[in-house]
Amino acid sequence: MKNTTPKIIAIAAVSGGGKTTITSRLGQVLRNSKTIFFDDYDFEGPVDIIDWVERGADCNEWYIDPLISDIHNFVSSKNVEFILLDYPFSRLHDKLRNIDLTIFIDTPLDIAMARRILRDYKNSNVEVILGELSNYLSRGRIGYEIMLKNIKPKSDLIIDGSLSVDEIVKIMCKEINKNGDQA
Repeated sequence: MKNTTPKIIAIAAVSGGGKTTITSRLGQVLRNSKTIFFDDYDFEGPVDIIDWVERGADCNEWYIDPLISDIHNFVSSKNVEFILLDYPFSRLHDKLRNIDLTIFIDTPLDIAMARRILRDYKNSNVEVILGELSNYLSRGRIGYEIMLKNIKPKSDLIIDGSLSVDEIVKIMCKEINKNGDQA
C-alpha cells in the first residue's frame, strides 16, 4: 500500500450506460478501492429533470455535500488507493472538480434504453413500458443528449459502451496503470 492520497476516478454514462455495473466490477479488480454510487443518495436538486436539462443542466443545482463528505471520509482512511465514483457529472460540479480521472462510457442510446427497460420495467405491463418509451421520445431523450454534449467531451477517457464489461474494465485498468497507479 502506498502512503499517498487516494486517486478519485469518476465513471459517467447515460442512464442504462453501465456506470453501476462497471464501477462495481472495477471495485472488485482494483485492490484497496472504495466505491460510491450516485443512486445510493437522495440528493436535493431540480424537481423536473427535463426542465433542468432545458435550462442548461447546471450540475451546481444539485446539493452533493453528502457524497463529498463520504469522499473525504475515504480520503482520510488508511489503505484506500482508489475511490471509484459512479457519478454522472464528471468534473462539472464546482464542489467536486478534484477528480483525478474521468471516464465516460459511451453506450449507444438504443443499448442504454434496452438495458433500462430490462432493468427497471421487467415486471411492468406493456402499457407502462410503452408509456416510458413515449416519454423518452417526447421529452426524455434530451437528457441523454445533454450528457453526450456536456460530459463526454470533458472526460479524460471515452470507452465504447457496447464492449463487454471485462473489456471495459481492462481498458480502464490500462489507463490507470498508464497514470502511474497499479490496478
